Amino acid sequence: MRNSISMLRFAPTLAAAAALPAVLAAPSAAVSGISVSTTGSSVSVVTSACTQINGSWGTAALLTSSQANFAQGRQVALSGTTISQSAAWSKVSPGTYTVVVVCSSGSTAGSQSVIVSAGSSPTLAATSRPGTTTSTTRPASPNRGVNGGLGGAVRDYGPLTLGAGAALVGAGAVTAAWCLRRRTKPSRY
Repeated sequence: MRNSISMLRFAPTLAAAAALPAVLAAPSAAVSGISVSTTGSSVSVVTSACTQINGSWGTAALLTSSQANFAQGRQVALSGTTISQSAAWSKVSPGTYTVVVVCSSGSTAGSQSVIVSAGSSPTLAATSRPGTTTSTTRPASPNRGVNGGLGGAVRDYGPLTLGAGAALVGAGAVTAAWCLRRRTKPSRY
């Protein structure tokens, strides 16, 4: 009898813990399923949202601000594996662009804006042998730094994975509270 009363006390807490994954997973549906990066005049996109159909993963397009739809952009076929698909564009002029990825199933994996800035390549003086100096050029480093936060991960985990993780955290918190509450009551045996 005592156990059933204790379970009734924790019913609202358990209901809240069960609803927590749905609440936490809802905003992640709006997060883009692609990750775009720039290095100098190159733009690349990575996604894990597409599946291979008839040997094709899908297509990515790089659109300028004056282009209105996917067909007008510079299109590149996605390549990769079941874990990650990618596409890249080189010799991109400075400006603001939108990268759109459409999977071979016809669904849009995501779109994201990116700014390509006019960067100059720094020149380094490297010594190859004692007494001789050669000049080498390396590509410009990214100007925006690391993209941290929700979009900084290598892989974009979907709402189901995030919900399962939130459920585990919630269940752990409820269990910890239950154990601590039990320790504070005197034993009746």
